Amino acid sequence: MNDEYADKLTPEQYRVAREGGTEPPFRNAYWDNKKLGRYHCVACGELLFDSATKYDSGTGWPSFYAPVEEKSVGEIVDRSHGVVRTESVCAKCGSHLGHVFEDGPAPTGLRYCMNSASLDFKPTE
Repeated sequence: MNDEYADKLTPEQYRVAREGGTEPPFRNAYWDNKKLGRYHCVACGELLFDSATKYDSGTGWPSFYAPVEEKSVGEIVDRSHGVVRTESVCAKCGSHLGHVFEDGPAPTGLRYCMNSASLDFKPTE
């Protein structure tokens, strides 16, 4: 752990966000969060998702059909685990967020399947 976020994040947040880990489904902070608010990058604070685009994908991870701004979430081809997937990263700091799939609901048809450990939820007041 030797980057600028090492002292800011918990060991689990660091493992997931900065080392590309994955947390277990159905055993993470936001998979079933139904509160109104916004989700930010846990490392740098960049605004990523709004609760208005969150939906229950049945996967056990928080899922969204679109980021607040397309430019806030970057994409990287992920060939790990013998499969080609699209990794989602924070465009500002490069933290691993999860993956995006093309099996989501309208209007985008996308499913941004994110790790709670990579997100910081801020409820709206």
